[in-house]
Amino acid sequence: MLRCCGLVVAAIGLSACASTGTGPGYYWQSVTGHLGLMRAARPVQEWIEDPSTRPALRQRLELSQRIRDFASSSLALPDNASYRRYADLGRRAAVYNVVATDEFSLELRTWCFPVAGCVGYRGYYSEDAARRFAATLPAELDVLVYPVPAYSTLGWLNWLGGDPLLNTFIGYPEGELARLIIHELAHQVLYVKGDTLFNESFATAVEQLGGRQWLQEHASEQARDEYRRLDERRQAFRALTRSVRERLSAVFNDPSLAQESRREAKAEVMKQFRAEYARLRESWGGHPGYDAWVARANNASFAAQAAYDELVPGFEALFVQSGSDFPRFYQAVRELARQPLTERHTALRSLADQTTTRTGLRLP
Repeated sequence: MLRCCGLVVAAIGLSACASTGTGPGYYWQSVTGHLGLMRAARPVQEWIEDPSTRPALRQRLELSQRIRDFASSSLALPDNASYRRYADLGRRAAVYNVVATDEFSLELRTWCFPVAGCVGYRGYYSEDAARRFAATLPAELDVLVYPVPAYSTLGWLNWLGGDPLLNTFIGYPEGELARLIIHELAHQVLYVKGDTLFNESFATAVEQLGGRQWLQEHASEQARDEYRRLDERRQAFRALTRSVRERLSAVFNDPSLAQESRREAKAEVMKQFRAEYARLRESWGGHPGYDAWVARANNASFAAQAAYDELVPGFEALFVQSGSDFPRFYQAVRELARQPLTERHTALRSLADQTTTRTGLRLP
């Protein structure tokens, strides 16, 4: 579910945290981890021309460059060094994020850094290090450690070669690869310090809009069919998890419930969620879909996921309001970002509600 970085774990942002009391160990792993990733990267063209490069990888790298060109020429995303190099990290994730919530909350705990602002996660280049940190958090919190296939340095490190393509996602189906590259480049268009929900929902909206355009204009029918199947499952699962978030929120905000009753009600919602997912999975013909996500699901899972999709309908409505023109849309988003946090969130929710009222359904 949290397949793409979205969460901006740039070394430039996180490594600055030594001055906030995070400690030299966290500073060191952030800097050395990112520099190791950069050292492993070589220009894509070198990989393509290298006779030892596997044919399947060569084809994926060639595809990635067509997507990269499209992102700048058709979606007005930055044309720079990012995603022009490739690295094989020899592991399944670029970083591992730790997120946490209170027992009866869907609000992520935040950590504040001088450059990146306050964000609802901590990123580690080692899964063991992430789990060690998670183990230090209070036992009453809901905590999640999950792998992140990519992250964005927001364009700040393009002078060092930019963000590279990685083995952790280069093998994604065509539509998913396009979405991920577009999502990460969208972070370079705009980043609002201290507002993860706004940042991630914006990048997700751009990935969905741009990904659909790529598939319509450039992908094969086979790739479009593959994407449709994946996206049908994704949308069904997101609808389910949105419903669960609403039910959990109702439990957490019910003043009539004592603590133990609230705990029991929460457990019942989670039991229902797993039963509903099992039926959904069965409708997919037993496709494993989101088994791993469901197995570890807790408040932190739902809270982290909400950052990726909660404001997306508002951003997509703003895109239509901007004449479906990407440069005009980006300018409208920048203007919106100048408003105070509560006001910009309210404005996006209002746009989504207006769209629903006019059409009877939300944008896809």
